[in-house]
Amino acid sequence: MTERAVTSHVGTPDAAAESRRDPFVLDVRSLSRRAGTMTETHRTVTTPAKIGGEMIAIPENSEVDLDLRLESVTEGVLVTGTVCGETAGQCARCLEPVDGTVSIFLTELFAYPDSETEQTTDADDVYRIVDDRLDLEQAIIDAVADELPMSPLCADDCPGLCQVCGIRLAIAEPGHAHDIIDPRWAKLADKFPAAEESGETSSGEEPGAGS
Repeated sequence: MTERAVTSHVGTPDAAAESRRDPFVLDVRSLSRRAGTMTETHRTVTTPAKIGGEMIAIPENSEVDLDLRLESVTEGVLVTGTVCGETAGQCARCLEPVDGTVSIFLTELFAYPDSETEQTTDADDVYRIVDDRLDLEQAIIDAVADELPMSPLCADDCPGLCQVCGIRLAIAEPGHAHDIIDPRWAKLADKFPAAEESGETSSGEEPGAGS
């Protein structure tokens, strides 16, 4: 029969202090490496650093909700459940603020020390349990990075910024445009006024000169 225990975010004073220090580290000693033993954890933690990309992420010092099941299996602890947090960033086209929520579903195996999985899998290809604790931080970072867009938009049809003056085209007047003179023609235009002021004609004759 499956053994079941439920833990909350309150816990003991020591557990609460550890949660503040390492919010994504979970103690799995209660599972005792007995296959089939399960525990659930429901907690809200504060992120010690930004989680996500350059344009959008869960900001530092934001609350993240963990609703997870930890189940002891032969090779380690299988973690499944949801991780949710509020995101903040800016539109990749117009640079306006973009807010939202990211929710990911984790399914990750954390290998026991000296298990066959731990011994036969490259370090970068499996998460590991260290001192009866598992650290979810990297798994959450990887999952959030996969879920969030690299180039978030405030709207699918966002027209972006005017390349000349930088105004948001979404709020610019209809037909917003700029008259742009080719720099090569601009140099010629600068010469003609100078020629008129000196009294030269297009044929190079002085004004009033006869044939």
